[in-house]
Amino acid sequence: MMTDYQTKVSLFLESKAAESGAAQNTLEAYGRDLREFFDWSSDQAKGILEIARADIEEFLVTMQADGLAASTRARRLSTIKQFYQFCVGENWRQDNPALRIRGPGRGRKLPKTITLENIDALLAAVQKSSKSEFDCIRETCLMQLLYATGMRVSEMMALLATTVRGDPAMILVLGKGSKERLVPLSPPARKAIKDWLKQRDKKEDLSNTKSRYLFPSNGKQGHLTRHWFYQKIKTWAITAGIDPSMISPHTVRHAFATHLLANGADLRIIQTLLGHADIATTEIYTHILQEKLHSLVINHHPLSKENKSIS
Repeated sequence: MMTDYQTKVSLFLESKAAESGAAQNTLEAYGRDLREFFDWSSDQAKGILEIARADIEEFLVTMQADGLAASTRARRLSTIKQFYQFCVGENWRQDNPALRIRGPGRGRKLPKTITLENIDALLAAVQKSSKSEFDCIRETCLMQLLYATGMRVSEMMALLATTVRGDPAMILVLGKGSKERLVPLSPPARKAIKDWLKQRDKKEDLSNTKSRYLFPSNGKQGHLTRHWFYQKIKTWAITAGIDPSMISPHTVRHAFATHLLANGADLRIIQTLLGHADIATTEIYTHILQEKLHSLVINHHPLSKENKSIS
C-alpha cells in the first residue's frame, strides 16, 4: 500500500506527464529529487504538508555543505517548487513555501566539443572493436546517425524502422514533450542506414521476429538503451586513443551543433535541428562565432599586425 507521500508524488508525476508531456527520464528525475528532499525532511520530523520556507532553505544549505553542484541544487529547488504549486492547485495546502526562494546561480559552461578528426577516429574504432559484421554495421549506423542529426541519444534509440525506410533525405524525430521536428540526413548516414536495414531485416526474417524499432533489443523497452550506447562510445574512445572522459553521446550532439555553426549555419536553424524550445539554450554555442570573429580580425585587419600603421 502506498503511503500518503507516495500517493501525492505519484499524482504529481502523473499530472506532469499529462499536462506537459514530460519524458520518462524527466519524470524519474522529479521522483528522485522529491525522494531526496522528503527523506531529509522526515529526518527533521516534518510531514510533506508541514514544510515551511525555512525548511527548504535549510535543505539547500545542507546540499551545499554536502558538496552538491549548483546545477543539482537549482534543479531540486525547481522540482520542489513545482510539487508544492501542484499541492496548492489540489487544495492540499494554501501556499507554496518554495515560491519566493531564489536558487543558486547556474553558471553556463561552454559545452565540451570534439573535432572532426575525433569523429573519424571514433568511426574507425567501431570497425576495430566490433565483434561481428552485424555489430559493425549497426554501430556504424548509430555513430553516423548521431553525428549527422545531433539527436539526443534517447530520441535515436526510440526511432521506428518505418521512419527511415525508403531512403529519405529527412526524418521525423519525436523529441522532448512529444514535439516533432524534421532533421536532414547526410549521404554517409543514409548509406549507413541502408546497410543496417539490410542486416536488421535479414536477422528478423531468420529468427521470425518483428520489431517496430530501428535498433531493436530483447530488453523490456524493446530497443537499445541510452546506457548501452554510453558504454559503447566510451569503449570506442579508448580504442581510438581518445580520453574517454571527453566523449559521450551528448558530446557528439555538441559537436554536431558546433561544427555547423563554425561553418556558417544560422543559429535559428541549429535551434530547430537540436529541438531546443528556447533560442537562449542554443546561444551557448555563440562562443564559436566569437572565436571566428576574433580570428578574422587578428588575421585580416591591417592594424592587427605588429609595426603596421595607416598611411
